[in-house]
Amino acid sequence: MEKQKNYIEPSQLKEHIGEEISIKGSIYKIRKMKGFAFVLIRTPQSIVQGIYTEETAKDSIETLKEESCCIIHAKVVAEERAKMGYELHLTNIQVLSEPKETSPIVINGKQVDTSIEKLLDFRPITLRNEKERAIFRIQNAMTDGMRRFFARHNFTEIHSPKLVSSGAEGGANIFRLDYFGKEAYLAQSPQFYKQMMVGVYERVFEIGPVFRAEKHDTSRHLNEYTGVDFEMGYIESFEDIMQTETELLKEAMQSVKENCPYEVSLLCVQIPEITNIPSIRFHKAKEWIAEAFCRPIRDYEDFEPEEEKLLCSLVKEKYGSDFIFVTHYPSKKRPFYAMDDPEHPEATLSFDLLFRGMEVTTGGQRIHKYEEQYKKIMERGMDPEAFQSYLMMHKYGMPPHGGLGIGLERLTCKLLDMDNVRYASLFPRDINRLVP
Repeated sequence: MEKQKNYIEPSQLKEHIGEEISIKGSIYKIRKMKGFAFVLIRTPQSIVQGIYTEETAKDSIETLKEESCCIIHAKVVAEERAKMGYELHLTNIQVLSEPKETSPIVINGKQVDTSIEKLLDFRPITLRNEKERAIFRIQNAMTDGMRRFFARHNFTEIHSPKLVSSGAEGGANIFRLDYFGKEAYLAQSPQFYKQMMVGVYERVFEIGPVFRAEKHDTSRHLNEYTGVDFEMGYIESFEDIMQTETELLKEAMQSVKENCPYEVSLLCVQIPEITNIPSIRFHKAKEWIAEAFCRPIRDYEDFEPEEEKLLCSLVKEKYGSDFIFVTHYPSKKRPFYAMDDPEHPEATLSFDLLFRGMEVTTGGQRIHKYEEQYKKIMERGMDPEAFQSYLMMHKYGMPPHGGLGIGLERLTCKLLDMDNVRYASLFPRDINRLVP
């Protein structure tokens, strides 16, 4: 591979104070003053402040346009008043390309001041805003931390198919498509495949897209989102899964602290301190909410979104925790592969994790014995022929196992105190949006 020219990485500029350097970047903002101009340069890591004066620069500032892609030659000068502790005294700007139109959205303010619809309509442009792109640096730091956790604990990363012959969850919330004359579906989750791979590697994980054909138009739902899934074998209890997630989230949050201090400060992020996450049984949680808020229980099989918020407020007050595990959900509301509680068969050995008022995880122990899984499929009125390859793994032996799926956008949304999960998706897909 041919060696590139000697450009300085923006993250290393502070090490070159007093030197003449060259960097690559886009002109983020030009603020003309009397006798000089501030030229803000957007680099992959940060916004760098440049100072233009006619005495030092070879080019006229009048020809320079915002959003031009450039090679910038400058001297690095210490400046305590600048955000980065230095600024660039520009000597020459080589323009590689420049915009042909003025952006219909102002993207170089403190935030993009427009509706969520326009923010998403012009997503390739609005993501250039400093705060918008900070969201996904933080999201990236979380997944980096998770991957490090998985590697250290002997999980193998897998990539399961997204075109499948049957749905893991069943029901109507599944995208159907023609597959060379056969009916196929977009995967609702990697559920079947990650269970199969437990029989191969014992511990597996996947970070990838999940598709749900739910006709929701709410601030908490997407039709394509990123699932962080893991599955592990030879567990003693579904609580092993909960403990593993606790440690996983600790590492994810620590990764944000260590790798995104500027973004955390810019977005005023309150990173939760995670020690042990408390847990409560589903029916106890319902009763607690009803009693604390004089609110009658309307749904005995699931939580309403408002109940999730109310429960989290109670947990925060009593335990000081931003998280709460809700366990033993009713069997009627859990998939056919969820293991029922032997002592209370109407409940499952499963859980949800709520974070600051929203469910971000569903998980639990799976049925690992063939006879039990076959029986539950039949009891649900499902056709076992449709699940032959799934049942195959049970037929030829599986260890006790379980796992979970985390909604990455929801986790990001609540971490950053956003009121709509679409802000935490690069290019969200909902019932109304298929572009850009």
